[in-house]
Amino acid sequence: MGKLPGPCAVVYEAGPTGFGLARALSAAGLRCQVAASSNLFRPASDRVKTDARDALNLARLLRLDEVVPVWIPSAAEDVTQDLVRAREAARTDLMRIRHRLSKLLVRHGIVNYDGKAWTEHPDRWLHHQRFDAAPTQSAFEDAYEAVVLATARRAVASHAVV
Repeated sequence: MGKLPGPCAVVYEAGPTGFGLARALSAAGLRCQVAASSNLFRPASDRVKTDARDALNLARLLRLDEVVPVWIPSAAEDVTQDLVRAREAARTDLMRIRHRLSKLLVRHGIVNYDGKAWTEHPDRWLHHQRFDAAPTQSAFEDAYEAVVLATARRAVASHAVV
């Protein structure tokens, strides 16, 4: 990179690839900006989206110093964000799985367990539920096991973040 002419700068749109490239380019002495894609100016006449057009637009915005950069986290901060994302995914997965189990119970007329939703008491109550139809019992056991596993996954993820 030492052979590149003049002051060099690099810009790319923030996305799922992360910030390793930006950190590497900065460490190599290149000015690197990661653009917030939601804040990129695109001409109204530019209806066709291609990589080549996007690259030209990014280069033009960089030259005009009109790129709205995103914050580039350190490698350690990036790892922490991975943990936080994992915990949030575990939380939303658990919520979805609980809703699925609740809907199964409601479809079979089971709506009251005399307590707050998803605490220790309802868990014990759920563990003892039985259905006459084997397919329903199987579906219930699968959903209940999914709740137990997702609860454990959320607990592990929460513990790792703290």
